[in-house]
Amino acid sequence: MKNIDNRKYVIALLFVLIPITFIVRLFYMQVVDDKWKERAAQISENKILTYPSRGIVYDRNQTKIIGNEIYYDIKVVPRQTKNTDSVAFCKLVGISMEEYTARMIKARKYSMRKPSEIVRQIPPDEFSLIAPELYKYPGFFEVARTLRVYPKQIAAHVLGYMNEVNKGDISKDNYYKSGDYIGRMGIEKMYEKQLRGQRGVKYYLQDAIGIATGEYENGKYDTLAKQGKNISLSIDWELQAYGEKLMQNKLGSIVAIEPSTGEILAMVSAPSYDPNLLVGRHLGENYTALYKDTLLPLINRSINTAYMPGSIFKTVMALAGMQEGVITENSSFACNKSLIGCHNHPTAQNVSDAVKMSCNPYFVSLTRRIVQQGKSNNIFKDAAIGMDIWAKYVRSFGIGTNLHTDFPTETRGNVPDTKYYNEHLNFNWAFSTVQSIAIGQGEVTITPLEMANLAAIIANRGYYYYPHFIKDIEGGDVPDIYSQPNYTMVDSAYFEPVIDGMWRVVHEAGGTARRARMDSIAVCGKTGTVENFKNINGKRYQLTDHSNFMAFAPRENPQIAISVFIENSGFGGTWSAPVASLMIEKYINRTIQDTVKENRILNANLIPDEDDIIRK
Repeated sequence: MKNIDNRKYVIALLFVLIPITFIVRLFYMQVVDDKWKERAAQISENKILTYPSRGIVYDRNQTKIIGNEIYYDIKVVPRQTKNTDSVAFCKLVGISMEEYTARMIKARKYSMRKPSEIVRQIPPDEFSLIAPELYKYPGFFEVARTLRVYPKQIAAHVLGYMNEVNKGDISKDNYYKSGDYIGRMGIEKMYEKQLRGQRGVKYYLQDAIGIATGEYENGKYDTLAKQGKNISLSIDWELQAYGEKLMQNKLGSIVAIEPSTGEILAMVSAPSYDPNLLVGRHLGENYTALYKDTLLPLINRSINTAYMPGSIFKTVMALAGMQEGVITENSSFACNKSLIGCHNHPTAQNVSDAVKMSCNPYFVSLTRRIVQQGKSNNIFKDAAIGMDIWAKYVRSFGIGTNLHTDFPTETRGNVPDTKYYNEHLNFNWAFSTVQSIAIGQGEVTITPLEMANLAAIIANRGYYYYPHFIKDIEGGDVPDIYSQPNYTMVDSAYFEPVIDGMWRVVHEAGGTARRARMDSIAVCGKTGTVENFKNINGKRYQLTDHSNFMAFAPRENPQIAISVFIENSGFGGTWSAPVASLMIEKYINRTIQDTVKENRILNANLIPDEDDIIRK
């Protein structure tokens, strides 16, 4: 009896201890040990990220040039599909049977109960044809998403495009998750952090197999997505669109700057393309087609290509020569064609004459005085000293330097100096070896952006602001760097003779840019006809010259500075000058009076065939 009584107590004790053990263990798991609490949360609740609308982009006059539009993804819950007519479905949504089969296999492997993506980024016009038929396919449904739209269909090279993030993007910035989109080029990339906004989070409850069952804590911990900041660019969309129209069937660029601010009014690269081509589910195939195009429409020729500047560079030589004291505004040099080739014209009696007539021997002679000043008894050492002086002057005009433009990539021109020539010519050189730099040929190169900035510098009589696109950021400030003037090494007093010559280039008989003349606007400009060479099958051919022109207007209180560069088209005064004058007139007067000039440009096809560009 005693043993039975003892067993009774043991059994009773076990009945007491077991519940106590479970209670203690549950207390530990639920209250003390956080990992169990987190595991329980993972099983019972989940979260989804809510994406903000991307910031809107406006032009300088508050016209929308980048907006947002609803696109559609089609998803499927495999368990809910019934007797799907896959052939008809594929035809409806525009995918192949192979694509459909592969995506359905992937969806079933992922989950029979959770949705998977079948088709993505269907534009609204295409989805309007799909939506009325979608009910015929149980288990398939649409999900709306916001993508970019470019309503004016302009400035593709400036605005850029977006695509899905890659591993590199995610590793650089933990903001991004797989499947996110990021600005890949242009303004979309440069101002990504301002435009992207801030995500929100929405928590929900789910059952053991992952199906959502309701809100978590009635949305107490949810956060709203914050829309990206709106920004305004300095671009004038009407001027930009007009420039792109003028440059149809041409290769080259137009860059227009407001001299008083450095704001870029237009940046045209030809050929261009509709930026909407790089939005939506056809982005990949459209990008591939553009990439394979032999005319290279994806290259921004305005900022990522450097050319020899030709005779527009003579303005820099005149200014440097006067500042350095090797000439005065009244210096005269004979047009000695044995020195370098030139066209027939009277002897230039002063700087203004030389600029107007674009006399090659004049500028070779004055540049020799800059480079070889007799500071050393050795001609090679003397050239080395002078070459570095020359290079400092040129770089002070922003050429070959960082212009800090708010653009993801910026090519710089080349300004050769002593180090450059020592490396490339093995120390065996003097000015006579490299004298072609005096007229903008040889080793000196310059981008169209730098050309337009040079025009702005002359318009401002000696200073410039870093060229930029940003005009306003919602709730923020434009970087201070864009409001600080940058001064050249040349005093303002020396600019008037050059400006006078540039005015005469356009407005006087014998000037090289008569096609840029307008009765209503005083245009100051300088033409350039740029020699052009290419290696073909191991041989170096001289091709049709490039046409170049830079200008600003009006002469007093300038509103616009501009460069126009048209590849393989001949004389600067023939093609680039009239294009620049039409852009100037469009910006200042908003209308075009000389429709004959306009139609001549619009109807011109200057894209050469390979056989046609070689001079016979």
